[in-house]
Formats: sequence, structure tokens, C-alpha cells
Amino acid sequence: MVLADYRRAMLPAVEQSMQAIVEWVGGEDYRQLQEMLAYHLGWAGEGAGEKARGKRIRPLLVLLSTAAAGGKWEHAVPAAAAVELLHNFSLIHDDIEDNGDLRRGRPTVWKKWGLPQALNAGDAMFALAQIAMLELHPPVSAELTLQASRILHQTSLRLTQGQHLDMLFEDRAEVSLEEYWNMVEGKTAALIAACTELGALLAGVSDPERRAYHEFGRMLGLAFQAWDDYLGIWGDSALTGKSTTGDLMERKKTLPVLYGLERAGRFARMWKAGEPRSPETVPLMAAALEDDGARAYTEAVTADLTNQALAALDNAAPKGEAGEALRELVSILLRRDY
Repeated sequence: MVLADYRRAMLPAVEQSMQAIVEWVGGEDYRQLQEMLAYHLGWAGEGAGEKARGKRIRPLLVLLSTAAAGGKWEHAVPAAAAVELLHNFSLIHDDIEDNGDLRRGRPTVWKKWGLPQALNAGDAMFALAQIAMLELHPPVSAELTLQASRILHQTSLRLTQGQHLDMLFEDRAEVSLEEYWNMVEGKTAALIAACTELGALLAGVSDPERRAYHEFGRMLGLAFQAWDDYLGIWGDSALTGKSTTGDLMERKKTLPVLYGLERAGRFARMWKAGEPRSPETVPLMAAALEDDGARAYTEAVTADLTNQALAALDNAAPKGEAGEALRELVSILLRRDY
């Protein structure tokens, strides 16, 4: 089996599990709340479908890690559903906090139903993620289910810590690269590390193997964010669907920007002068950033983090075709041209 085969086998099971969990909202009185969740998850409303659902990368990481570690991926489906629900809780709240109008090409939940209801819908998604994890038992033992639930709770805290720093940095004139990586550890890497660790846990591997899977996910998450920052300035928006003007126009403190500011060259002078303020100035800023070495630096950092992720995966000694599919997924995630 290749990655595409695993996707076709695994993701319908995750979707079915999530739909069953969302049904817990239930009842005529809560029909609109259930509609909001179904809309955000890409199941309902105008534009519903695969694009609106997203790639479902995180549940795929859980199930592939379970299979590669020698376990039965079918038993880990509730955990895969739980991490995807938790991820989508964070997206609903991120859209509110970032004042985002669109998510996957559709109006965000808060734009359609208003801020108070969207906050409540996000809270409901968070609660459903915790419920989904408990559905592991049976057939998973009560002890392993409790450990999995603890990982999910700890990850939830790390997500909110990372988001706190991300918002805090918006109002700060200076942010160090060390502070940036601390933020990314929570906002991006924590959930991806939880996915791969949960897969190993539910396969019943030894503690050293489990730690290797965690480190694989952690380094993959860091590399993913570094490359996402790169694409936000130098990517091909026609391929990635990600704007190449938004990060600089909104003055986001991404990895290349922070490197450029530390270099104190032409880019830093333009930034401190208040640019950019329009799409026309973005190419000039991007060119200055590249001249100051930020493009090459971000490429090098992403490559180094990717190599560290693959080395950690080697240490985990993944088995069979699922292990090969994990490596293929790393390549796709860090190419981002699909």
C-alpha cells in the first residue's frame, strides 16, 4: 500500500467516527449548534465537500503511526477523530482571534453566526474531542485510554499557550528567534507530536519507541511551520492556496521576518519605517528580505528540521508499508504543492 491507499482506507473511518461524535450534540433545541459544527467540518452548507474539510493530516498521522508501530489502526480511530476535532476547535477560535473572514474558501463560523455563537461552537468542539478519545475503550484498555486522554489534555494546554504567545507577539516591537520557536512548539508542533505519540502509544510500543515517535512529530511540526512561513512570502499561491502578500502586509513576525530584523539590513530599515502598507510594496519587502539572506536561511532551517524528523522516525524503526507511507507524507507536507 502507498499513502494514497492508506488515505482511502483510513479517512472514511475517521469521518464516520467524527460524525457519530458530533451527533452527541443532538436534539431539536441544538439543531443550529450541530449545523455550525457540521458546516465548519465541511459536511454541510454551501461549498461543502473535500476542499472544505481540509486534508485531515493529523488523524492520518495518528493512524499511520499506529500501523507503522505494529498496532491495529482500526482501534485508534477514536483518537484520530479526537485530534481532528481538537484541531478544528483551535481553528474556530483562531478565526475569531485573527478576525479571519474565510476558512478554506468559505465564510468562517463567526462571520456566519456571530461571535458569541462561534465561541460556543468552538467550546462544543473542544468538549467533543475529549469525548471522542474516551471512545477508545473498549477495545483499547482503560489504562491506555487514560494515558491517551492525558496526552490530549496536555496538548490542549500547549495549543492555548502557543496561541497566547502568537497574539502577544503581535503587539511587541521585538521578538527573538528563541521566543518564536517557543511559540511554534505550542501552536503547531505540540498537536503533531501528540498525533505520532498517540499512534505509538496505542500500538503498545516501548517507552523509547514512543519517545522517538513523539520527537518525529515534534520536529515535523517545527519543519512544517518553518516551511509554511517560507511559502507565505515566496510560495506559489496558485499551487499552495496560500497568499504571498498577507504575511508581510499584516506584519506577521514569521521566521524569515524575524531573521531579517535580526540582520538589521535593508529589510529591517523598511520594516521599522512602517512598510508595507499596500500590495505594491510587498515585492520590494520580499526582495530586501531575500537579499538579507532570509530566504536561504529559512530553506536551510526547514531542511535541517526535516532531516531531524526523519532521523527520529528512523530511531522509531517503523514497520512495513505504513512506515514508508509516513515518509511519503513528510515529503508531501513539506513540499506543499498538492
